[in-house]
Amino acid sequence: MRILHTSDWHVGKVLKGCSRTPDQIDALAAVVAVARDQRPDLIIIAGDLYDSASPTADATRVVTRALSALRATGASVVAISGNHDNGPALDALRPWAQAAGITLRGTPRAAEDLILRGTTAEGEPWRLAALPFVSQRYAVRAAEMFELSAAEASQTHADHIGRLIARLCEVPEKGAAEQVDLVAAHLTVVGGRLGGGEREAHTVCAYAVPATVFPTSAHYVALGHLHRAQPVAGPCPIRYSGGPLAVDFGESTTTTSVSIVEVTARTAARVTEIPILAGRPLRTVRGTLEQLREIDPADALLRVMVAEPPRAGLREAVQELLPQALEVRIDPAVLPDSATGRASAAGRIGRGPGELFADYLAHLGHEDEATLALFHRLHDEAARS
Repeated sequence: MRILHTSDWHVGKVLKGCSRTPDQIDALAAVVAVARDQRPDLIIIAGDLYDSASPTADATRVVTRALSALRATGASVVAISGNHDNGPALDALRPWAQAAGITLRGTPRAAEDLILRGTTAEGEPWRLAALPFVSQRYAVRAAEMFELSAAEASQTHADHIGRLIARLCEVPEKGAAEQVDLVAAHLTVVGGRLGGGEREAHTVCAYAVPATVFPTSAHYVALGHLHRAQPVAGPCPIRYSGGPLAVDFGESTTTTSVSIVEVTARTAARVTEIPILAGRPLRTVRGTLEQLREIDPADALLRVMVAEPPRAGLREAVQELLPQALEVRIDPAVLPDSATGRASAAGRIGRGPGELFADYLAHLGHEDEATLALFHRLHDEAARS
């Protein structure tokens, strides 16, 4: 069978005040074009369809249209929730999805609800254990689908996730027909490399699970959550597809793609990574104002590292030169290594706010009279209100 594996769409993402909706539409249209060209039997979206747990109507429209377009290619479509998604809200769309021939899983319910089955056009059966994102707070509740002892209930998040996956991936009885056994999950696996735009609170050690939670019987594990397309070493083929569009500037050098997987019940999974080159690119540029004047950004959205000392009005000057500059920072190379020289608490006693702020600017190498005057004006206005 052939599988198209994608994840981390993050529809609704706003970057530094700039809506990415046009780019997200272009990127998802490119994913649909790949599906039309490759004709997969199954499409797996492994979480983070949305960037927010409270998506806008526009974001919902983009996602539902993309899911419908993928289903129109003739493939079975399965989507699970990620840590950015609202699982119950995704479950609320299940009646619409079912009518459209799309399978959504937002929150873990009974184990049987997370076991999906199908057959390819050529008659090859497949079985998918679809595990939505489970937070630490709800890991025990999800694991309560099974009988837990007191000791088991107090185990780590990784222990609970391992138990859930083991339950969902139980080896079928002897004599059962051969099938392609698949797993879809949205989580951090030890050994995976961050893409740069992930939510840190859900990628730290407390949320990381070892690759050994996946069974050797799995023919392919389709993961979402880390935005870098990559395989992960483990007892079976495990892969992050990465997202189809860079989420922020930390991912500007990450290849955006989808994964096409060829696998049968008797042959190992073969993965082809297909780049998605859609949407406005993200670029980081550096230089003085004079050097920035020579840059041709084309249609890219920019992060600018200015190689000049900080001063009032510098950001505005950069954005006048480069209107697509969403983020403007001082290049750390031009800042003094003086963040350590701040006055002690005793040294601050009896000194006014203006003096303390002037010291702060001096320690940053930002001795600018215009900035200091602006501080005094704002401080006076606040004191009078």
